[in-house]
Amino acid sequence: MPGARKGGRGKQTRVRIVDAATTLFSEVGYVDTTMAAIAAEAGVAVQTLYLSCGSKVAILEAAHDMAVVGDNEGLTVLERTWVADARAEPDGLRALKVVITNICRINGRVAPIYRVIQAASADPDVAALFDQIRKQRLITMRALAEDLVTKQGFARSRSAGWAADVLYAIGSVEFLGLVVLERQWTAKDLEAWVYEIAAARLFPSRPPRG
Repeated sequence: MPGARKGGRGKQTRVRIVDAATTLFSEVGYVDTTMAAIAAEAGVAVQTLYLSCGSKVAILEAAHDMAVVGDNEGLTVLERTWVADARAEPDGLRALKVVITNICRINGRVAPIYRVIQAASADPDVAALFDQIRKQRLITMRALAEDLVTKQGFARSRSAGWAADVLYAIGSVEFLGLVVLERQWTAKDLEAWVYEIAAARLFPSRPPRG
């Protein structure tokens, strides 16, 4: 099947480009990374970058999106198996544990490229991307929260919107930056603490379980 082989090669080329760009963006920053440098690092022609990904900011977006999901399978966060597992779990604390564990894993992957985007946000196109990323993240947190409010033990006086705000704040890359990157906490300690905070706020009638 020549078409399938061609599509597979195109996907592999795109992954190579995004991997190369991620390395360069993290090492020298977005502004100082040129399309020529990305092409050289990926082992492709500059024209291939435009054909495969588009502009430099589109490559930056692809680098962020790949870091979020952890692969190139084309599935969004909400289409991931762990989300289905959390939705299927009737116990609120167990479902919350799945959610927090995976939010923290995502943030650990995303943090390097997120800092690149944040640092380059004086560029209007990058600023628009940064705003888009935060809006999409809140949408994801709202979807997760809407499932959590249906679970056993959820704080009935609180809304899904409030729960989403809690997840958005304490499960953010910025929060990870403060306690892990700045204060040198371990990722495991951060995850445990975020879970304890979220459990106490969202399921206050039940003690958190490890």
